[in-house]
Amino acid sequence: MAAARYRRFLRLCEEWPVEETKRQRDLGAVLRQRVAQAFRQGENTQVADPEACDQMYESLLRIHTNYYRNKYPRLKDTNFTGVTVEDCRMILATDILKQMEEMKKGTWRKLREKFSAKKPEEDSK
Repeated sequence: MAAARYRRFLRLCEEWPVEETKRQRDLGAVLRQRVAQAFRQGENTQVADPEACDQMYESLLRIHTNYYRNKYPRLKDTNFTGVTVEDCRMILATDILKQMEEMKKGTWRKLREKFSAKKPEEDSK
């Protein structure tokens, strides 16, 4: 039975998209890592709690198939601020977040980092 569970999780991992804009923060990548950890021995892995494993699979499947989005359709594809889905994706992209972090730094800190031979983390120690 563990082999069937393993194959179901593998199929789900294959179907789950990976967003390249969210490097190291993507749910699909995390899912793949967790499945690899949980099923280290592949089909021969003994599942400690089969009910919890099945429940986890069903929950992930509902997220993947947009079960609740289809069950409770929204009138508009915006959030309470009026920002669209595409704008949210753009804002949450890793490159944009790095740029925003850079903008948060003060002028003095930017100059100090630019002309300092040490890394900024070493200054705070």
